Amino acid sequence: MKHLKLPIRYYGHPDLRVKAKPIELITEEIVQICNNMLDTMVALDNCIGFAGPQLGIGLRIFVIREEKFYPSGEYYFGHPEVIINPVLSAPSKEMESMVEGCMSLPGVHVEVIRPKSIHARYQNQKGDFIEEDLHDFRARMFMHENDHLNGVLHIDRMDPRDRKELEPVLRELKQKYNP
Repeated sequence: MKHLKLPIRYYGHPDLRVKAKPIELITEEIVQICNNMLDTMVALDNCIGFAGPQLGIGLRIFVIREEKFYPSGEYYFGHPEVIINPVLSAPSKEMESMVEGCMSLPGVHVEVIRPKSIHARYQNQKGDFIEEDLHDFRARMFMHENDHLNGVLHIDRMDPRDRKELEPVLRELKQKYNP
């Protein structure tokens, strides 16, 4: 079956604010959705992840590919992964601030404070259950994409004063992508 590149939902699109529904059973249709999401992510040079709602899919699923580094400092992408029905728990008390971007808000990079580590339980595309203690950037990726599954954007987690300063840029994005 041919894979489709899916259209991205940009800031202001109502799909980005909807809480995604759990996947009850991993069917051929779900596997096809996974493949379409993976193809959409891989087709974009700078994309490290997409959650279902960003691509018009109201299901608790996201795809990621970790940024990794060679000893020379040059980066490459790790193997693409499918994460289904993630449950995040046991966030660390230790927090970390990092600049985050989002494919649904092109050009908007903001400081977000998140736990440095977290525990995750999820299914892969084959339906296997996986439990993992996540740390550093991998933990951040999971938390960022999981936020999308709950209708939360990275800008919702930034300092409210900084968010207020960003409002003109957000209005412009909304008008550009959702006329």
